[in-house]
Amino acid sequence: MTRPADSNPQRRDFLAASATIAAGAATVSATADRPPITNPRATSGDVAAEPDWAERLTIDVGTSKGTIVGSDDKCIQAAVDYIARLGGGTVRLTAGTWRLRNAITLANGVRLLGAGPDTVLIKDTMVKSKLIADSDWFDQEVTLADASGFRVGDGVVLRCRNPHNGGPTVIKRTLVARQGNRFKLDRPLRENLWLMAESTVHTLFPLVTAENAHGFAVENLTIDGNRANNDNLDGNYAGCIFLQDCRDVVIRKVVAINNNGDGISWQICHDVSVTECHSHGHTGLGLHPGSGSQRPVMRGNTLRNNDIGLFFCWGVRHGIAEANTIEANRVGISVGHRDTDNLITGNTVAKSTKNGILFRAERGKAFAGHRNEVRDNTITDTGSDEAIAIDVEGQTGDLTFVGNTLRETRSPAKRIGFRFAAGTGSMTLRDNTVTGFAQPIADLRPKP
Repeated sequence: MTRPADSNPQRRDFLAASATIAAGAATVSATADRPPITNPRATSGDVAAEPDWAERLTIDVGTSKGTIVGSDDKCIQAAVDYIARLGGGTVRLTAGTWRLRNAITLANGVRLLGAGPDTVLIKDTMVKSKLIADSDWFDQEVTLADASGFRVGDGVVLRCRNPHNGGPTVIKRTLVARQGNRFKLDRPLRENLWLMAESTVHTLFPLVTAENAHGFAVENLTIDGNRANNDNLDGNYAGCIFLQDCRDVVIRKVVAINNNGDGISWQICHDVSVTECHSHGHTGLGLHPGSGSQRPVMRGNTLRNNDIGLFFCWGVRHGIAEANTIEANRVGISVGHRDTDNLITGNTVAKSTKNGILFRAERGKAFAGHRNEVRDNTITDTGSDEAIAIDVEGQTGDLTFVGNTLRETRSPAKRIGFRFAAGTGSMTLRDNTVTGFAQPIADLRPKP
């Protein structure tokens, strides 16, 4: 198979160095019919060939000193909005702790840069209430049964059981005005929130987020979801970092911890680089390259004590998961619905309680995660007495396993190294080492 890789050196350089984002620069490569750009200039509307500026606007935000001083989300957001209005630059946070009652929302060309792990963004304790008045889809306000603890400016999630089909409805909004227990929202509901549907409001939100943005970075800080004092909001809506419909993103040296949901989640986002991050202690997923995300790069991260360490969602393609340490998760790496042509290489997966690497069954052959390459990984001490280190389910096929080490240092019990379900397709196995298992390979496919 053709190994997915960063074939474009421009893109590889961009993903490797978040300084590129801070500078807001890119260079257009020469082609056979176009001469090289040797002296780029700032030209109206042209972002492809802008000069690599030595200095861009920086705003320092601190809890005791800085251009902007404060310890909540509003002071950081003010700096982000100012930088974004002037075309990009850096919001530089000092060491300190900021308690968030709403998300920090990033924008094009903004770099959010901390001073290291002692720069901490922590979610404030959640408050919640039932609604006591019906709101229709065209309304832009809600009425709370108990408004104590809620403030104008809070990020909230409004939830109900859809009154038309019984499914869940989840709406993220901000409270922008108040009269007693009535609150105006920043945007209309566009869904029906009726009392018959058990409608509620919670102060839940992603801590750092962006939507329909590009060319931004989050670096060198800690984001704490305060899991003990907040209800669950899953990774399709939130996380310590949650991105939706973004591209060209760098997330580097971020510590994402203790979220009642995902650590770092991005949905329909392309060319996202997550490197040297720690994501641990989440009820959901450590890293969640979400539906439709193309060419993610996940390199050198540590993912511990999550439900799943690294979860390839739907239609994640041409990604690289390389040199990550993935320990003590229920499942180390999970690949499934149309997640094709990805390279999983050089990772250390240890002490998973169910599977080291799982290829999910999905709905049939057309929906499976084909043409993935698993190379030079080490998987150690997986699960219970009947655990499987690498489990390929459903009708998944065209997988390549080369140079992997599957190791069981406890008793063999009934443990299995590789298992291929009866309906799975072609597999290429070469130079793998499997030791300590009761059954190195369980191939359930019909024999020809």
